[in-house]
Amino acid sequence: MNVLFVHNNFPGQYVHIARALARDPQVQMVAIGSSTSQMIEGVKLLRYSLGNVDVSATHPFARRFDMECHRAEQVLYALSSLASTGFKPDVIMAHPGWGETLPLRTIFPDARILLYCEFFYGVQGRDVGFDPEFPETGVDGHVALHLKNACSLLALEDCNIGISPTEWQRSTFPDEYQRKITMIHEGINVDVVKPNPDAVLRLPTGQKFRRTDEVVTFVARNLEPLRGYHIFMRALPRIMAARPHAEVVVIGGDGVSYGASPPPGATWKSIFFDEVADQVDLKRIHFTGRLSYSDYLSALQISSAHIYLTYPFVLSWSLLEALSAGCVVIGSDTAPVREVLNDKNGLLVPFFDIEQLANCVIEVLTDPPLFRSIRVQARKTILDQYDLARICLPRMMAFIQKASLGKG
Repeated sequence: MNVLFVHNNFPGQYVHIARALARDPQVQMVAIGSSTSQMIEGVKLLRYSLGNVDVSATHPFARRFDMECHRAEQVLYALSSLASTGFKPDVIMAHPGWGETLPLRTIFPDARILLYCEFFYGVQGRDVGFDPEFPETGVDGHVALHLKNACSLLALEDCNIGISPTEWQRSTFPDEYQRKITMIHEGINVDVVKPNPDAVLRLPTGQKFRRTDEVVTFVARNLEPLRGYHIFMRALPRIMAARPHAEVVVIGGDGVSYGASPPPGATWKSIFFDEVADQVDLKRIHFTGRLSYSDYLSALQISSAHIYLTYPFVLSWSLLEALSAGCVVIGSDTAPVREVLNDKNGLLVPFFDIEQLANCVIEVLTDPPLFRSIRVQARKTILDQYDLARICLPRMMAFIQKASLGKG
């Protein structure tokens, strides 16, 4: 079987399946990705370079699609070069988010295309219009948002079948395409991400925290409103006043992964930190930036209370990893979180209810033994539903095999 991966930041969501397929000598694999893509043993990687593209002359509604077309052009060159070598994929696994899927069917018309269906933008029930603090941009903004789906719609038309990591993310796609989409999560390596009572988190300052310390953790790729950073920060004064020995570890970058950008010259991190800086003990708040994976896992393993907040948007791997590590997770009562978190394996609070969030964290910190069963159930949820080696990867391997035979 010949497999082609197409992903801007390969391996991305395909890391586990690529490694598993690499163990099969009957499988040949090639990946196409941008300059940020990483090598995986057993996969031939073809990187393309987009260069500096100026889309300022394009109509604002079409600038994203224009950029995606420029990227598709580079992928087209890579695909043509690959085809000239005689490689003919049986299965193409591709993410439509950057326009890279546009030329796939043209160059390889007979391949089975398995599309990664991560999210479909909409103006209701999702991230846009959810937070009144950041109002919508009017009719023009809605049109521009609608057009962000252009490549996804074309890819959905071209693909044979889609894969979505959660049922809620699958539900964001138009009804007429949902019949094409199967829910299979990438999975969590439960043999790596697991409770460790002896874990130690070492901060760059030299401070060390252990499971016996009182530590509140918050994780996001970037500290921004879409992941509830502003809500979390506003809850800290009450939490830290009630728990004078609590340490707060905040993991994440200063940029923007999703949603709106901050005002020029500022970061969301600084804006909301400055808002509460005179109300908290600054010595007990530790902004780590982005950590190595091992340090990040240590932070989860020593956590006394872990906060995960999100708009109705793509579910973070970090939530599932926190559960797998046996954290007591206090999560936002939003649709993607409710799919995983319930009153047995965690605690749900309304996204905007700062007081309830603070009270919930204080309760967890005040009486840890009361929440031991939640830690156990958190771990069990991942073992039962999201175990990489025993559940998710076998499902994905069977799915790909079926697709390669034209049965998907």
